[in-house]
Amino acid sequence: MFLWGRFSGARHIGRLPGMIAHLWTEMRPAQWAKNLAVFAPLLFAQQLFIPDAFVRALFAFVLFCGVSSAVYLLNDVLDYEQDRTHPGKRHRPLAAGHLSRGTVLGASGTLLVFVFAGALLLGGGVLVIVVGYWLLNLIYSLWLKHQVILDVFAIAAGFVLRVVGGAVAVAVEISHWLLMCTTLLALFLGFCKRRHELLSFGMDGDHHRQVLAEYNLRFLDMMIGIVTAATVMSYALYTVSEETVRKFQTEGLLATLPFVLYGIFRYLYLVYHKELGGDPTQQMLTDIPLLLNLGLWVLTVGIVLYWR
Repeated sequence: MFLWGRFSGARHIGRLPGMIAHLWTEMRPAQWAKNLAVFAPLLFAQQLFIPDAFVRALFAFVLFCGVSSAVYLLNDVLDYEQDRTHPGKRHRPLAAGHLSRGTVLGASGTLLVFVFAGALLLGGGVLVIVVGYWLLNLIYSLWLKHQVILDVFAIAAGFVLRVVGGAVAVAVEISHWLLMCTTLLALFLGFCKRRHELLSFGMDGDHHRQVLAEYNLRFLDMMIGIVTAATVMSYALYTVSEETVRKFQTEGLLATLPFVLYGIFRYLYLVYHKELGGDPTQQMLTDIPLLLNLGLWVLTVGIVLYWR
């Protein structure tokens, strides 16, 4: 019996690396790129090269990566039955049977404990925002994702909370222009995602995502057209506004507008011509023109704001 117990324990330990690997996949680290929005206030506050501010922003980025992964884990537990029949999500470790729901739920709770404790180190304000982000996503998973239009607004609110969290973490003032542009860009990506889902699933879309029954292509195309125009105009007005010119003592940000235009037009090309857009993060990370354009935008913003 003693030898069998030792053997069973060794076998359990031998399975541990595989379990960790599956949990890592379930946490969706590729989606952490969304949390780079945390650095936007630092960049536009011209504090990117101030060590203390950068470290605090980096810590906030790690916290949002942790809380977003905790949300993904919880969401996969809640959507377990649906994900098992989804053409793409059925390959996730939980839906595929490589992990138990108890293990995934426990990992989500453990992550939250560390994230909330870490947020407290950055201050009560950051803790409130991180908890608010988690609550927003919890409500989204339980209710908002089934409510037409509000589902996309909830996604946009998550991006806004990332930006606000970055600003609070480094104690910089956040521009209302930045919040507006972030909201509109997130709405643009959200409606494009719904359009791709509607095309991909067709008549069976509501079986995989209930809210798709409330959308149609004509309505989504109208929404995409509205937020596309609003996003471009808001950013253009931001670059030439009196407030912006006075703050940065330059009109040079107007030079970044072509990159924003190209990025949006390129994404529309992927959505309408290539029928992509179901995973905005994947498109951003795998489409070379988009990646190069983003890098050039960041470089140009850096030159305009930091070159003295």
